Amino acid sequence: MADTGQPGPTVSAVRKTLETFQDQVCEALEAQDGEARFRRDEIERPGGGRSRPRVLEGGPVVERSAVNFSHTLGNQLPPAATERRPELAGGTYEAVSTSLIVHPRNPYAPTSHANFRFFSASKEDVEPVWWFGGGFDLTPYYGFDEDVVHWHTVARDACMPFGDDLYARCKAACDAYFTLPHRSEPRGVGGLFFDDFETGGFETAFGFVKAAAGAYLDAYLPILERRKHTPYSDRERSWQLLRRGRYVEFNLIHDRGTRFGLQAGARTESLLASLPPEVRWEYDHRPEPGSPEARLLDHYLVPRDWV
Repeated sequence: MADTGQPGPTVSAVRKTLETFQDQVCEALEAQDGEARFRRDEIERPGGGRSRPRVLEGGPVVERSAVNFSHTLGNQLPPAATERRPELAGGTYEAVSTSLIVHPRNPYAPTSHANFRFFSASKEDVEPVWWFGGGFDLTPYYGFDEDVVHWHTVARDACMPFGDDLYARCKAACDAYFTLPHRSEPRGVGGLFFDDFETGGFETAFGFVKAAAGAYLDAYLPILERRKHTPYSDRERSWQLLRRGRYVEFNLIHDRGTRFGLQAGARTESLLASLPPEVRWEYDHRPEPGSPEARLLDHYLVPRDWV
């Protein structure tokens, strides 16, 4: 690793930041819902570390949300973490992360996801390494230009202090990652995604992660506030449940975070708490041409520059 003249990685500092982020998100979502509260568990992990799953269910605004923090220590990196770093296979590691998903009840309010994580890994005869990963993305069921422009404007502004091209790179990576290859279809309208991130050394990279995490609520809460009380019928609810199926497919088939958690022995209940409580599949469903449902596919689920 190049000498940047900056302090080395400090897991405790990242852990504190991500635990605080978890608390802030839970408090904000409880305020948006007005009734439901998160169940807050504390679970010690074998071999050290702990997890703090937070799950809210059955609210009038938030049908389900999982906002989970984990701190994991392991003697062997899972395959999902070494796909891009095969030289670390069999090495020891320490990982901290906060991962969240929000499934609103109202079909006009989009699902949102965010994840921020830090890895530190070492292996005999291999120089120790660290990296950050994460980002946030938005999955609407009914699209509104003002929502998507706001989402991407906040994302862009969070990136600007760290390089003029960083937003464009993270947006392109998000568009590429959150795609269902078996359907040749984006999961949503994107946002930010980064992995193996160590640009500028630890303090600079950590600063970017803090800025991105801090931007998540600024990006999402105004959209949720604007859409959560929109009147809807069984038609909109049915479409929402169908589209939620796409999220389930991505999370269970393609998501690296889910695979890492399963391979690392994470608590299954915590991992799968991010799935929507109600979902449906319908054989070869095709929305009526010209309908709002068709517009989601034709206008919003097409990668484009929104800002």
